[in-house]
Amino acid sequence: MLFASSVSIAGTRISTVALPWLVYTETKSAPLTGLVLAAEMAPYVISKALGGPLVDRRGPRAISVAGDLLSGAFLAFIPILYAVGQLSLPERIPLLLTLVALAGAFRGPGDGARNAMVPAVADASGVPLERITGLDTTVDRASALLGAGIGGLLVGALGAAQTVAVTAGATFISAVVVAVFIPRVVLGDTNEEGTYLSRLRTGVDFLRQDRLLRSILTMITVTNLLEAAYISVMLPVWVHDQGHGPELIGLLGILYGGAAVASSLAATTMAGQFSRRTAYLLGFTLAGAPRYLALALDAPLWAIIASNVVAGLGSGFISPTLGAIFFERVPRPIVGRVGSLADALAWAGLPVGGMVGGAAVAAIGVAPALGLAGAAYLVATTGTGLRPEWRDMDRRRTRVSRE
Repeated sequence: MLFASSVSIAGTRISTVALPWLVYTETKSAPLTGLVLAAEMAPYVISKALGGPLVDRRGPRAISVAGDLLSGAFLAFIPILYAVGQLSLPERIPLLLTLVALAGAFRGPGDGARNAMVPAVADASGVPLERITGLDTTVDRASALLGAGIGGLLVGALGAAQTVAVTAGATFISAVVVAVFIPRVVLGDTNEEGTYLSRLRTGVDFLRQDRLLRSILTMITVTNLLEAAYISVMLPVWVHDQGHGPELIGLLGILYGGAAVASSLAATTMAGQFSRRTAYLLGFTLAGAPRYLALALDAPLWAIIASNVVAGLGSGFISPTLGAIFFERVPRPIVGRVGSLADALAWAGLPVGGMVGGAAVAAIGVAPALGLAGAAYLVATTGTGLRPEWRDMDRRRTRVSRE
């Protein structure tokens, strides 16, 4: 599972570098650059939310394989059509958006299915859930690190469109590994009565009643919106306008991801020895605003590099904490539908973020847009975390430990 997930995530990060670079270098349009991410993530979020009951009913293995195969097939069309002259930009931007949207629509349920396998892995290994989520996050971070670095290098060496072929290949590999090596995992009751909509409503009702998860998801939705604006528009535009190449995007991704891997390992090793609430809020505070403000203030390159290292160190404590909280609070039979809905809500800001980032850069320039995004990130992470239900992060762990 970890290998399949790492290959898929690395491939996705490669396309996250390649597609915005392709659009911006050929169109010089920040709004169009942001629109590409929106076209992928809007159907991704919707399909992920709606796919939860299928994951619980059919099992995560089948949904993961199908999602990878189909999303990879649509991505493979991008380099093929570009090579034969049928994807010239901006004339063929509708075709590119369609292919990206179809890939995102099938990738959503597949990603949700892989996440739903985590509790079964914890049961089979006998390792505490918080350590399992920490290892899972560490592998994901390392894959994202490699993907961003490889993506920047491949774009510089092969071209952006050709680099998307690597993403397609990665999704096919992930599908084969899951199909061959992972046994069938049953989450819910395959004989569960009720319609598809009633099973979906069960997940919605659970999230509506859990105040802590609702509050966490609200904050993550906002920060993901800002992160989408940064990754898909603001960073590529800043790098290009400063006369740098895509290799700098890859370097910053490597530094950020490497620091995140190190801190995620530390968080996994020290699981249960620190306050979840403190680690979570401090991690978010460091992960966002420093990177944005360093670019906005046109800081020296060494300061920009340092800000990415600091941000990575902070972000490494976020996902292990969040994963453990989620799997402690959600009953196993509905983990697929609740997890898919939660992920969809958390990622709901991504489609909007690309468009907001493009519009902001076009309206006020990249430096002011980065400054506003950094300030908004800081407010979102500190303000939401002061709510009283966040104290339940540590209280719930104490109750589970005693039981």
